[in-house]
Amino acid sequence: MQSKLKKSWVRLMNAQARHEFRAAQHKVKRRSELCNALESARAEGKTIVFTNGCFDILHIGHVRYLQDARSLGDLLVVGVNSDDSVRRLKGPERPVVPEFERVEILAALECVDYVTIFTEDTPVELILAIRPHIHVKGGDYRPENLPEADAVRSVGGRIEIVPYTSTDTEGRSTTNLIGKIVKNHKR
Repeated sequence: MQSKLKKSWVRLMNAQARHEFRAAQHKVKRRSELCNALESARAEGKTIVFTNGCFDILHIGHVRYLQDARSLGDLLVVGVNSDDSVRRLKGPERPVVPEFERVEILAALECVDYVTIFTEDTPVELILAIRPHIHVKGGDYRPENLPEADAVRSVGGRIEIVPYTSTDTEGRSTTNLIGKIVKNHKR
């Protein structure tokens, strides 16, 4: 898995070198760089909020969810599933948007402080490394069903669920959006 992550970062750095990665590149961190940045923030007494996901086709549900997550602390860190991880979770046709583009889009959002890619199917290892105070998930999750719940608790963190009612986005998802595009395209 480490070599896959290395390949992802090489692609990301090559994109930066070609000036394809323009927006807020200082927000994009490798895991080790992120850990160092968060140690400094932790020493300053800042509350670190973490969330993760595929963020394949960014939509209003994502944006409102990330804004709500950011409001829970001082820094919002977003873990983005690598392309290989998305394929394992969502199927061979996904992601629609490559990982370095998904990362750039997220980094461009004002509410996001840091973005990192992870290759695993769950964020357990990343959570153990960055030790967030708060782990946030959307309204379609329950804390007791999260594979990362024990990792969050083991680092002294808590889980917060952002309900759909707070973002007024129930039913909005990348999968539904893709379905709508396909349906409209077939007409």
